[in-house]
Amino acid sequence: MGTLFVIGTPIGNLEDITLRALRILKEVDVIACEDTRVTKKLLEHYQIQKTLISYHQHSKVEKVDFLVYKLKEGKNIAVVSDAGTPGISDPGGVLVKAVAEADIKIEVIPGPSALTAALSIAGLPVDRFTFLGFLPHKKGRETLIKELVDSKHPTIFYESVHRIEKTLLQLYEFGLNREMVICRELTKIYETVYRGTPKDILANLKDEEIKGEFVVIVSGK
Repeated sequence: MGTLFVIGTPIGNLEDITLRALRILKEVDVIACEDTRVTKKLLEHYQIQKTLISYHQHSKVEKVDFLVYKLKEGKNIAVVSDAGTPGISDPGGVLVKAVAEADIKIEVIPGPSALTAALSIAGLPVDRFTFLGFLPHKKGRETLIKELVDSKHPTIFYESVHRIEKTLLQLYEFGLNREMVICRELTKIYETVYRGTPKDILANLKDEEIKGEFVVIVSGK
């Protein structure tokens, strides 16, 4: 049987990749990636030519079965997301579960993660925290926001450019008046870190052209 390699890839700056990750990407038979166009840019940067297979949140179960079949044939497969570590707020975990159930070897190649990158520069006590991934768009959203407003421990989640202002406004309306840290475009040219209350950060964002994805950290109550 082959091996599934779970590889962390850069969250922005293409230099943020390990030597081991580059070696494995060169050695595997196939790379399963969230978006072949995004992964192709990374591979071209490091002059790596490899067969790519699209595997994302809308992939059907047949795609997972196909990858498991290839592993059973003895093929070595790497799974990568567009940015960061697979399995964290992306469909990589579904494939890993199927491969584990098939008793096929899995190896992790640690690498970048927006979660840990943001926590490391937050300057908040984060020895314990709650991670929510992306907040739901509608169902359960307000309930979850109320819970994190009342949480004794720091809470971290991801938010898109389309909803960041709405989220900050909801946090403010639900009575959150303590320190937050919001990281935008981590490791990229326009990397920005905002600190303050939801009201403070909203005021700062209104003076800027908002782009990119955000990592939001709310300090504990």
